Amino acid sequence: MSIKERIQQKAGELFKRYGIRSVTMDEIAGQLGISKKTIYQFYSDKEALVEDIFKGFTDQKKQHCNYFKDAAENAIHEQYLAGDMAQEIFSNMNSSVLFDLNRFHPNVFAEFEKFKKQFLFNSIRENILRGIKEGLFRKDIDVDIITWLRLEMISGVFHNEEVVTGKTKPNRFEDEMKDFFLHGICTDKGLTLLSKYKHQRQKKQI
Repeated sequence: MSIKERIQQKAGELFKRYGIRSVTMDEIAGQLGISKKTIYQFYSDKEALVEDIFKGFTDQKKQHCNYFKDAAENAIHEQYLAGDMAQEIFSNMNSSVLFDLNRFHPNVFAEFEKFKKQFLFNSIRENILRGIKEGLFRKDIDVDIITWLRLEMISGVFHNEEVVTGKTKPNRFEDEMKDFFLHGICTDKGLTLLSKYKHQRQKKQI
């Protein structure tokens, strides 16, 4: 692993755990056992580092979403695979990350919003259309409105007071919302398949 990759990895870990604002360049350097000057050989300032990390993050998630489309047995299975990815993202992530990004790194936040409103919106929309074609999701739903609703559900996790105060883990919210969402759009065939996947998951957790 190159020095730049080590910087990216460690900074990403620290941002995820403590939030962006509270982590300094000195702390990143100290964790890596290198000088701050070494970091500045690759990044002109913290803004550049944050931008690089979030670009890498969104690029990786695009690859994952595209993989899920090909690997999933059906639209509901694809939702579960995407949900697993969300669980991984939410796991141990400090609830202040998006707040810090919005307030102190607005240009990076704007790119993140673009990723959400374009790529994620289209991915969710394609999944819903797939489910309708497979007879798993209802034909009478407004696809664009339902896509927007699901996107807002995902986005709203970190704005929830229970999550922000640490009373409830964000992955629990996402799991419950996914289940609620799927029950609302599934046909009888889809509900039968959904019940099967839920039962399989519960058996693995025992």
